Amino acid sequence: MYYIGFDIGSSSIKAALVHSTTGENIASIHEPEQEMNIISVNSNWAEQDPDYWWEQLCIASKRLLKENSISSELVLGIGISYQMHGLVLVDHDGKLLRNSIIWCDSRAVAIGNKAFEDLGAQKCKEHLLNSPANFTASKLKWVRDNEPEIYKRVYKFMLPGDYIAYKFSDTICTTISGLSEGILWDYVSQKPAEWLLDYYDIDPTLIPDIVDTFSNQGRVSAKGAKESGLKEGTPIFYRAGDQPNNALSLNVFNPGEVALTGGTSGVIYAVADKLQGNEPVKYNNFAHVNYKTDKPVIGKLLCINGAGIQYRWLKNNLYLESDSYQTMNALAAEAPVGADGLQLIPFGNGAERMFENNTIGTQLCNINLNKHTKAHICRAALEGIAFSFVYGMEILKNDGADIRVLRAGNDNLFRSEIFSNTIATLINQEIEIYNTTGAIGAARAVGRTHNTSNSFEKTIAKNDKVMTFHPLKNSEDYQLAYEKWKNELNRILIHKK
Repeated sequence: MYYIGFDIGSSSIKAALVHSTTGENIASIHEPEQEMNIISVNSNWAEQDPDYWWEQLCIASKRLLKENSISSELVLGIGISYQMHGLVLVDHDGKLLRNSIIWCDSRAVAIGNKAFEDLGAQKCKEHLLNSPANFTASKLKWVRDNEPEIYKRVYKFMLPGDYIAYKFSDTICTTISGLSEGILWDYVSQKPAEWLLDYYDIDPTLIPDIVDTFSNQGRVSAKGAKESGLKEGTPIFYRAGDQPNNALSLNVFNPGEVALTGGTSGVIYAVADKLQGNEPVKYNNFAHVNYKTDKPVIGKLLCINGAGIQYRWLKNNLYLESDSYQTMNALAAEAPVGADGLQLIPFGNGAERMFENNTIGTQLCNINLNKHTKAHICRAALEGIAFSFVYGMEILKNDGADIRVLRAGNDNLFRSEIFSNTIATLINQEIEIYNTTGAIGAARAVGRTHNTSNSFEKTIAKNDKVMTFHPLKNSEDYQLAYEKWKNELNRILIHKK
């Protein structure tokens, strides 16, 4: 018997089939073959057609069953992970009213900033743990103000994962975790933040019914079964936004545990049990997948735009003999800790939230033309990106996050010994590396609802653990290099002011 998980990204739809007893990943695929298009009619706009997500999911679902000779009768449940912060609108017949305004769309920035100012930073920090910023509630306000004819026809708004669950089941619902990522959850009153919607002049009845993250959230309808290839009546047992789900995939549930992602951008997701958000502009607080009103568990999410994209830019522009990250890592190992005084500030991928949305840029500092080589540049890049992770974790620590366990996916950056050793040594914590994906995590999460006798932790450790990086003894060299890097960063930040 099997569970199936879907991860609704903005570039593709991933699907994974796992064994219901062992948690073993049987197969993982993605659709479409080419990256999905993002519609950008105006500058800083980003939209996608939710029905195209569903179309590609159905292709992936049928393909996964066919290629593995699995009958739909053997699929016991569905889990859904999805791109966070998106807005999907439907009318009373459940028909889409417009494209989804997705996570990277920034049209509502001014709306959220004004709400933060008008409502007061203290109230937003206490009740929302965040600024309304450019999230789902503010995007809905944008539609109300700029597309009134569409807004008049809205029956319910949904997050991307809610819409996919609806297409499967013909049931419209959401979760507390989902509402929190839209900045629509009041942590003090433990209910939807209707006062924020009132400020935005938005009807609170547009909020879907709320279900638990781990629960029977609906069953595949006859129409959903015909289109997806899954059996009618198959239950949806789980849904969550991609970053909380990535943390789940790494078995990060408890205060002190941290999930690290080193993709194009970097993500630090630290779990805490304190309802506080003293830096609502630098990072965000969301209800984690195991959040309960009587036992709140928060995910503190800090994003670093300039991560893997920085290393990839170097790979594409250094013109090495072998165009690979392995070549770059080998070169970097030829340079000493601290790259002989060369520092790279890796923030060249737009405004960085942890610097209060300032655009810092990538900067290579203290070049010595008689000493520094490509090896030093590669080392400085790996260290600079690692330093930015450490800097971000210091911000979270200063706001009460306890960092005791670090777990990361097996992506390009964390495969580098220099990168992982730098973080582990400066934080003085081991980093456990796991080879898993969001779709696999969503599939396994089904088992937390369907078969609670299975050990989620043991399943991940048995199937996914790759290695552990340990703090190195010569921490003084790393601390000195980090302090020099911070000095250069502070100099740049002062100049930006």
